[in-house]
Amino acid sequence: MWGTVRAIVPCVKCPSVVLYGVGSPVVVDVEESLSRARVSVTVAVRNVDGEAWTIGSHRIIDLTGLGPDILADPFVVPLFAPGYRQAAAAEALASGFTAAFTLVDPTSVTPSAFAPGRGSYINAGCTIGAAGTFGEFTFVNRGASIGHHARVDRFVSIGPGAVLGGQVHVGKGAIIGAGAVLLPGVRIGANAVVGAGAVVTKDVPDHAMAVGNPAQIVKTDIAGYRGLTVV
Repeated sequence: MWGTVRAIVPCVKCPSVVLYGVGSPVVVDVEESLSRARVSVTVAVRNVDGEAWTIGSHRIIDLTGLGPDILADPFVVPLFAPGYRQAAAAEALASGFTAAFTLVDPTSVTPSAFAPGRGSYINAGCTIGAAGTFGEFTFVNRGASIGHHARVDRFVSIGPGAVLGGQVHVGKGAIIGAGAVLLPGVRIGANAVVGAGAVVTKDVPDHAMAVGNPAQIVKTDIAGYRGLTVV
């Protein structure tokens, strides 16, 4: 069961989840969303060396501490960069996890038929229009607004306060920076990067970077955000 949690009242049947990857500061937002959704954290997994950014009193383990009881719970990957999120999700599944948890913060406004892909996360205060499709492990950050009939492919990351007009298509592994505005109907290519505050009035090709108002292509043939390609 992949599970999408949106309830704002206590849920006695809500599962516990595992935080897989705690090396990014954004993990604290995921913790807060889980708390508002009345979902507890079993453990936090430190899958790479470095600081653990969790704010809860969760037990932190490394990969050697994964046992059958932990692997039985669904996992959440609290990483914003698409390439890192894909790598961590693949690692979690290879380690023996079988279920990725889909988390929608209870403060976000979503359509009655909203069904984001497995492992996706919608942060606090977002507004999602009707009739859209969202691929697996998408990440929509605080206060983003996504219009009707949007198509958001897998492992897309959308920054805080971004505004996507109706019928926008964002290709796999693309990242939309904080406060960017995408006009209705534009297509953002796979593994493309739209800079913070950009106003996108026309399509952005695959593996390209667009910045400014109006947005202009400043780089082509990039691997993806932070040099990582989502495949």
